[in-house]
Amino acid sequence: MMTDPNTSYLFGDFGDFYDGFNISEELNYTDITENFTVNPLTQSCEPSTFASAVNIATCVFYVLICLLAIPGNLIVGLVIGSKRRVLSASDVYLFHLMMADILLALCLPFYATSVVRGWVFGDVMCKLISILTEVSFYSSILFLVCISVDRYQVIVCAMEVRKGKWRVGSCVICLSVWGLGVMLSLPALYNEAFPVSGLMMCSEHYDTESSDEWRLATRVLRHLLGFLLPLAAMLGCYGVTLARLLRTNGFKRQRAMRVIVAVVAGFLLCWSPYHVALMADTLLRTKALLHNCRTRMAVDVALFATQNLARLHCCVNPVLYAFVGQKFRSNLTELLYRKGVLERASVSRSSRSTSQMSDHPSTVL
Repeated sequence: MMTDPNTSYLFGDFGDFYDGFNISEELNYTDITENFTVNPLTQSCEPSTFASAVNIATCVFYVLICLLAIPGNLIVGLVIGSKRRVLSASDVYLFHLMMADILLALCLPFYATSVVRGWVFGDVMCKLISILTEVSFYSSILFLVCISVDRYQVIVCAMEVRKGKWRVGSCVICLSVWGLGVMLSLPALYNEAFPVSGLMMCSEHYDTESSDEWRLATRVLRHLLGFLLPLAAMLGCYGVTLARLLRTNGFKRQRAMRVIVAVVAGFLLCWSPYHVALMADTLLRTKALLHNCRTRMAVDVALFATQNLARLHCCVNPVLYAFVGQKFRSNLTELLYRKGVLERASVSRSSRSTSQMSDHPSTVL
């Protein structure tokens, strides 16, 4: 699989992607014209005997994620958009988070095809799909930061924003997040379709002389702006917010944070393992870790597994809303009633259970 969310190659022999290592310096030559002894640590790794089965399973996995993510997130969007009141800032950020998840889901069929047949969509589509994947990734975590800051302002600082001022501010923030996501995704323009072991692959393809520097720079950017700094902001805001809620006497206020905390926890559980594996790959490429066949294969397998887990995230949020969000279930029931799917009795029972939480300025979910 891929060392980055915007790359694609088969689960098998990964040696072609380690062109940055100077293998020749580690060969123990006795006589260049006669015999020489090869250091076993520098020999190429054997590809996995289960590569074909793993690739097919991954293809099916991506298709299932896409089929779950698109309708699930569309339902979330309908629930948020159909609410008969002015949406809070967190509602708007959750709506844009849903759009980012759909964007990633739409890219999965391309990756599913490339897993079994190689990249058959050409160089332009390689760059486009890579950029869209990166935009989805960066936008998701930035909108989660926006939600955490909004909850901190409303609950801890007790800030009330005028409707007119809030609408302008939220539009500016959302446009800024998408714009920043696009800017941070520009390194994906270096992704190209090129042949590897007889198949076309879509992967980062830097100039040989500066490949190490470019790769290190993009990795540091991804680690800092795509994970570590947003994570620190979210943990700081939610740590203070939850501490404030725990000091309150009302249980209703604490319940109002359950969906938001679940969304952040789902993001971290899906993406944290991938970033740990990616950091290990960065250290391996910069020779901070000992490079040998066993280490390289372990990191490649970790990247393959954790990246699949990360892509699962685009269908996680609707599941969290359905099981954790009592308001989401009530709003969905009301929406289905308006469409003529459910009877009024079901809506009345759901509304009574949700009205117990109405005293808190929380989200519609």
